[in-house]
Amino acid sequence: MLDEPHPWRLLGFASSLLEAVDPKRDDPFGAPDAGPEVPDLGQLADSFVDVDLRETTALLAVLAQLVPDQVLARRLSREVARRRHPLPGWLTGLAPLRIEGAAETTHVLGDGDNVMVQARTGAGDALTAVVYIDHNLGTVAKDAFVVPSALDELRADFLDAAGNDPDVRAADLDPADARARIDEAVALWAISFPPLESETWPACRPLLTWMVGHLPEGGRGYERPEWSEEDRAALAAEFMASAYGQGHDAEDREMVDTLLWFGCDYGPGDPLRWSSVAVEILLGDWLPRKVVADVSFLTRAPAVLRSFIRFSHDQRGIRSSLTEETLAAVDAHEADYQQAIRSPRPQGAAALLAAMGVGPGADDAIWGSLDTGELVLDSLAGDVGGPEVLANLDDTPLPDEPFDWSVVPDDVSGRVAEVLDHLDRCCGQLLDTEVRTACRRLLADVVAGDAEVFRRRGRTDTAAAAIAWAVAKANGWLRPGRLAAKELLGCFGVSGSVSQRASTLLRAAGVDEFGASYPRLGSARYLDSARRREIIEIRDWWQADRA
Repeated sequence: MLDEPHPWRLLGFASSLLEAVDPKRDDPFGAPDAGPEVPDLGQLADSFVDVDLRETTALLAVLAQLVPDQVLARRLSREVARRRHPLPGWLTGLAPLRIEGAAETTHVLGDGDNVMVQARTGAGDALTAVVYIDHNLGTVAKDAFVVPSALDELRADFLDAAGNDPDVRAADLDPADARARIDEAVALWAISFPPLESETWPACRPLLTWMVGHLPEGGRGYERPEWSEEDRAALAAEFMASAYGQGHDAEDREMVDTLLWFGCDYGPGDPLRWSSVAVEILLGDWLPRKVVADVSFLTRAPAVLRSFIRFSHDQRGIRSSLTEETLAAVDAHEADYQQAIRSPRPQGAAALLAAMGVGPGADDAIWGSLDTGELVLDSLAGDVGGPEVLANLDDTPLPDEPFDWSVVPDDVSGRVAEVLDHLDRCCGQLLDTEVRTACRRLLADVVAGDAEVFRRRGRTDTAAAAIAWAVAKANGWLRPGRLAAKELLGCFGVSGSVSQRASTLLRAAGVDEFGASYPRLGSARYLDSARRREIIEIRDWWQADRA
């Protein structure tokens, strides 16, 4: 590498060494003694200091530029200055690095962007870093590399490789904005598991960090569009009233809401830009895993999606060839999607594992000594009240059970009666007998656990709404095509969020693991027959796989 006319290869090699000893690269799920022992950064640097050769001097000179620890960097620079090995001018002239420009290439459908940064060493050698930022995976750095080319040359190569595609755009980018975007995307990559890797990424990460560190600060990163509930409702209504929405009924309208949820809150954040990649994520993973609904509702997704894609691309002026390509993706994934929604599938903790590439039949290559099936079954046991309850769980409907007044102190009986009246009324209007029984049980457990919560000031309609919301959420009622949280709370005359009030009441009942995104009440006493049936199917599936 020292015989070459450019520092590119030596910089890349040193970068890969630094990345290899970065403790952030450790597998959080690996066994503590898995793999060979790897030195830390200080030990790596000391190994080169201890061996006085021209090659180690060259490495020390590069490491002095790339290491993030400035104290170590100064120590390595002093060691290089002490030695007398002849080094090429391009190596002794790495500093000062100066930035000469930034650019980006984008695609009209917004799957991802290439952000490019050109720097020039003190000796005059050009380096350009390219970072592919994938929006479908969460605006994360998916790939990156550094080449010994000028920015204009590389940008022309990208456009040429795209066949001068009219949907691909290349433009200059403010260097401060380039830094903000790269920093955010790399930071998200660093906390993702399993990590995204390629032949060059993350081996070039220390080199990229060195280059990006010379960009000005204060830039603007990616800003997701904000779609309010009113905006989403207006867009759904516009679709239903359009020629593309003709023939779709009220349940299809609920599916449109689900598609808008995905389009607004995931991917690039534009519900009117659909690509084949977005379709694959939606049908291949997100809908079967994320949306808990009846098969009859989920079955509608491909047909509604086709109409909505045509509507969306018309709104955005997307070329017809891209629309056909996106529709072809719906055709390609529909059969697997229809099979998935008719099969037992992991959700909750099991879905998290599956989304990370772990499922039935997976070996321990990813999870070290962890037993995936055991994790899932433990999670299900936590949902219902323990392993023994899970093993004997049945789907017998909850009885029409009266409220247990024996646990209610006289001084709070009036307020508890008001809460109970609200619960019974709304359960009769929107829910069913099983959920009413579960709500009555939970209310009694709250009083028995800590009646003080009803001695403090607080609206009884809000308390009732919080209990009903918690029970309905844990049983899968609050989902597209079934019941909206806004409608449920409206029955109690309550608007906004009741999650804080629910947390207070549930803690009184001894429930401490209930969250807005993970509804666990910790006892089968509060679960209706349909929810218990789902748990039984998942239990049996994972137990069969482990056997």
